[in-house]
Amino acid sequence: MRRGPALVLFLILFCAVGYLFWETRPAIQKARDDAAVTTEMIGDSVIVIERTIVRESPRAPKVPDFMVFAGDTIRFDRVDLRERMDRELIAFTFSHTNSLLMLKRSTRIFPQVEPLLAANGVPDDLKYLMAVESNVSETAVSVAGAAGLWQFMRDVGREFGLEVTATVDERYNIKKETEAACDYLKKSYARFGDWMTVAASYNGGINGITRKREQQQQTRAMDLQLVEETSRYMFRILVAKMFFENPESFGFKLEADEYYPYIPPKRTVFVSQSIDDLVEFAGRYGLSYAQLRRANPWLRDMKLAAKTGKTYEILIPDLEAEKNYFLHL
Repeated sequence: MRRGPALVLFLILFCAVGYLFWETRPAIQKARDDAAVTTEMIGDSVIVIERTIVRESPRAPKVPDFMVFAGDTIRFDRVDLRERMDRELIAFTFSHTNSLLMLKRSTRIFPQVEPLLAANGVPDDLKYLMAVESNVSETAVSVAGAAGLWQFMRDVGREFGLEVTATVDERYNIKKETEAACDYLKKSYARFGDWMTVAASYNGGINGITRKREQQQQTRAMDLQLVEETSRYMFRILVAKMFFENPESFGFKLEADEYYPYIPPKRTVFVSQSIDDLVEFAGRYGLSYAQLRRANPWLRDMKLAAKTGKTYEILIPDLEAEKNYFLHL
């Protein structure tokens, strides 16, 4: 090969290697090279200003020595407990989409659920089951068919008094489903006397946890060998409590207007007769059908087939308050 072409080929390869090195150098060094120096005119002088840009990766909070859940102190003084807790702390920190949306929704959902828990004698911390069950979404549906904030299956929902028909599904009614969840949780607590075991039973079933306790001769669910889903479930609830109480420790910081607000309804309409046309019904109150459904996701069709002797509460949203909400932040 002649010397001229070989030199050209060498220069091409040298430039290619240099370009690859430049593009793949560490991100912090690249940022520093791109924005390390600026100049500023002060009078007739030029002042050189050095700027250092350092981007640190977010870190999950450390596992605490202990925490209090529903009045009980839970200690992470065993290697397995600390590792299981650490796993869920990492998951909440880096599952950015779900964690962020849960945080935003919490200010709309928790004010509706908290008074119901208190009225039913259920500890406030049990609201964090909704984070694990539905990502705090009132319209969540699982691949298995569980629905709503508390993720009731059809049969279990009916067992605890929820109406599930073609036109009404009270698994999406925040008041009704929360009261049904309270009934389930209190039934479980009467069996186990320990709220963390109650939480495990919400995933693994009351009978399932009872069998595991008898087989393994343990009383606390955290001391049982359980299937991975139920085992993780307990620690995810504990981490959810840490997350909602101090989201900044997980790297999430929101301004007030970034949260989704809870705006009480303008009025409640009590209905004991079937409604053949919910579009016309919504129009009587200055609403679109979509706005009516958004406020009442338990309405599952364009009509309401009322059960004999039952009264339904249909919420009428306050559209004016919704419009003005952000103006007053």
